[in-house]
Amino acid sequence: MRKPIGSEPGSAGEPGAPRDEAASRDKDTTPLSTVVRVRSLLPSLPPAERRVAQRVIDDPEGVANSTITELAQTCGTSETTVIRFCRAIGFHGYPELRLTLATEAGRAQSATGGRVIGSDISPDDSLEQIVEKVTFADARAVEETAAQLDIKMLEQVVDAVVAADRVDVYGVGASAFVAADFQQKLHRIGQVCSAWSDAHIMLTSAAVLKSGDVAIGISHTGATVETIDALEVAKSVGAKTVALTNFPKSPIAEVADLILTTAARETTFRSGATASRLAQLTVVDCVFVGVAQRTYGPTRKALEATFEAVRGRTVRPDRRRR
Repeated sequence: MRKPIGSEPGSAGEPGAPRDEAASRDKDTTPLSTVVRVRSLLPSLPPAERRVAQRVIDDPEGVANSTITELAQTCGTSETTVIRFCRAIGFHGYPELRLTLATEAGRAQSATGGRVIGSDISPDDSLEQIVEKVTFADARAVEETAAQLDIKMLEQVVDAVVAADRVDVYGVGASAFVAADFQQKLHRIGQVCSAWSDAHIMLTSAAVLKSGDVAIGISHTGATVETIDALEVAKSVGAKTVALTNFPKSPIAEVADLILTTAARETTFRSGATASRLAQLTVVDCVFVGVAQRTYGPTRKALEATFEAVRGRTVRPDRRRR
């Protein structure tokens, strides 16, 4: 099963293993791309390494200014654990991590004009500060998602959808809205597509898919049981399975042939509700536009036909209230 670029950092960090992480980081233009990678791998790390990872996420600039001994003490762990963590995320050691975090922190300050914009909403924030934090977090989610999106993986997903006789999309909770949006987009250009959020219907629909069909499971955490089970059933009957998740090493990855990832951070009052949904919609839009481009002629005709069908449903000028 193919994984997204950067989803196997452990192998890259083993002594003597070939690495192209440095080249990848050189191409990153989004501030704190290391933090994005650490956040995506957080649930898959052992508890001690997870404490180090959380410190990197919470205060990357502070970590950049700390010695390995200071960081180990702050996280209640050992220097050996810190080194293991560095290798797990694709670095040779702690000095390389510090240098990268310092560089990316500098880029982040330049991008925000030196302002420090936190993500979490505090009880004392003014409404103006809330607007600033919410829009900043949402914009970062979209930018960071685009920066880390595996284009080769995206291309394979587009190929699979274009070739499919039928597409099923599964999602519950906030992800159900994203699934419905994707279904509406594909349906409007003539692609047979269904979106399901009920656990029983997801399973029964997956059970009657066939080889050549595509099943897409959307789960921010990658741990939603209903979505994983439906994708597993779809895979068992020969359908191509796709996962859209924030965490490439989450359980849903085990039943997916192809994995697309987002890069949204969870914040106060917003767990799974806004930034993650915007990031998912960004990826969905990329898949849709890719499919539409590959089927340009039929897509243009379908869009014109559907536009004409609903054109009469808008209020005419003479019917507007005065």
